[in-house]
Amino acid sequence: MGDLLSTANVRYLTNEAGEKTDVLIPVEAWENILKALELNSGLAPIDEEEPVSQILSDLQTAVREVKLGQTKPVSELWDNIDLTS
Repeated sequence: MGDLLSTANVRYLTNEAGEKTDVLIPVEAWENILKALELNSGLAPIDEEEPVSQILSDLQTAVREVKLGQTKPVSELWDNIDLTS
């Protein structure tokens, strides 16, 4: 991920105090991020047609996995994600 964003024209928006509040990245970089997330992590764009029952079932599964300690460090979540393609 770092390769793509370090070479992209990343811009930050700040508030009156000079604190960063938002990030602007080129559309191509954003599309690559979405594609990488969908292809490599099992995440897909929001599906407005997904039944509420499926959403609740997925949430229950996630909560159960957290309670059982079946989690991964954040650093591992980006493994195998190539945003340069």
